[in-house]
Amino acid sequence: MTRNHTRPSRRTVLGGAVAALAVAAGTGTAQAAPGTDWPTEFPLPDGWLPEGITIGSTPYAYMGSRADGAIYRTDLRTGKGRVLHAGTAGLASIGLRLDRDGLLYVAGGAGGTARIVDARTGELLTTYQLTGDAAPFINDVVLHEDHAWFTDSRAAVLHGVPRGRRGEVRALPLTGEWVQAPAGTNSANGLVATPDGRGLIVVNAGQLYTVDLKTGHAVKVTLKGAPDVAGGDGLVRLGRTLYVVQNRLNKITVWHLDRKVTTATLTRTITDPRFDVPTTAARFGDRLYLVNARFTSPQTPETTFSAVAVSL
Repeated sequence: MTRNHTRPSRRTVLGGAVAALAVAAGTGTAQAAPGTDWPTEFPLPDGWLPEGITIGSTPYAYMGSRADGAIYRTDLRTGKGRVLHAGTAGLASIGLRLDRDGLLYVAGGAGGTARIVDARTGELLTTYQLTGDAAPFINDVVLHEDHAWFTDSRAAVLHGVPRGRRGEVRALPLTGEWVQAPAGTNSANGLVATPDGRGLIVVNAGQLYTVDLKTGHAVKVTLKGAPDVAGGDGLVRLGRTLYVVQNRLNKITVWHLDRKVTTATLTRTITDPRFDVPTTAARFGDRLYLVNARFTSPQTPETTFSAVAVSL
């Protein structure tokens, strides 16, 4: 694993009380409720090929491009946006997460990389080469404690990138009950921290797993109310409520997690006629914002794309 274009992070250490609140709520920041006049749908540039979306404590959404790795920023209050970070041929921005210090952690897909981009200026700060595998797919990312954790949809491993100036990149092999799906299928994708903050929940090949970050031991979560989460992509957790975006099924399933996250019970399903293969979601206030990847439509420079909001 190599690191290129290194520049120190601006991450500051927050107090334990704030961290505890973040674990309890499933988010690290307080957010105002969107106004009723805020748009619930807004466009992305033609040919954008979106996949990931992230929102911090202020009303701005950041959305990556599979076409060239560019990042687009939209003001949720108006729906107007601009390209924050210009793309480069051969790159991709798949999942992404915004840290409290204004740094964007970006999954690089088939490039096998994790990139860090300044959310204020759009400047590329650091690139980590996470794997030397011939055909990786670094898919999604979650920020948890002192690392940003990335899934690889083509390998039974999580990659941990340090948040801040100190720390090493970790490769955490997944063991236990983990079942690695064949290449090209919908394997390891979205991930979130468990409610107690001791591990991660990862969606993999239509199932949910908890992962111990010390050992990599994975345990399959028992699903009640549905046999699987087929097409499971992005995850959002609020307390013990887990939202699973099921992309090609055009729905979000909502699950109640038991205290130890051994069981998830389906409580309801969110659908919307505007869904067109939504992939990932991010919360702001009482809304979930999702990008439509439109995988079943032509993926051309002329294809139109959008993001939509639904009520929690």
